[in-house]
Formats: sequence, structure tokens, C-alpha cells
Amino acid sequence: MKRELIIRPEAEAELAEAFEWYEERVQGLGSEFLISVDATVHAITRKPQQFAKVHKTVRRALLRRFPYAVFFLVEGTRIIILAFFHVKRDPKHWQERM
Repeated sequence: MKRELIIRPEAEAELAEAFEWYEERVQGLGSEFLISVDATVHAITRKPQQFAKVHKTVRRALLRRFPYAVFFLVEGTRIIILAFFHVKRDPKHWQERM
């Protein structure tokens, strides 16, 4: 089944911020972070139901190697990414986006 992927602007901003943070620490680490994000998003689009619901209908997929999670909704054939969120941050920030 072909799924439409929608990334909210807030999530895009978080992704860019995280990329820059990692890239400033070690050159190339930001790119490795994006590769991990891409693999996780690909897994989400293939089989979104494999990820647990963590808040109402919001599901969470954890990245490998990096302390980030992807929070998303499944609405029919659409997958809506709400946040690329550091796991140590207060979850109320992404929950307000619902």
C-alpha cells in the first residue's frame, strides 16, 4: 500500500536543529543522524502499526544510535510526522501539536 508522508513544519525544524547540533560536534555526525532518521521513517512507512501507541493515537519509533524518537499519526493511507524529538525533553511540547 502506497502511503502519503506528511512532515509537519515543527518536525522539520526539529530535524534541522538536531542535524546542525550533531554536525557542529563532529563533522559528518549530522549526516549519520539523517541516515538513521531516514531508516526509521522508511520503517514507519512500510509498517506503521509495528510501533506502539504512546499517547492516544500517536505512535513512537525510536532511532538507532541517537536519543531521538519520531512521533507520528496514521490516518488512513497518510502518515503524519508530528515531531523528531529528543527523548530527554518534556513530552508536553509535542503533545500540544495534536
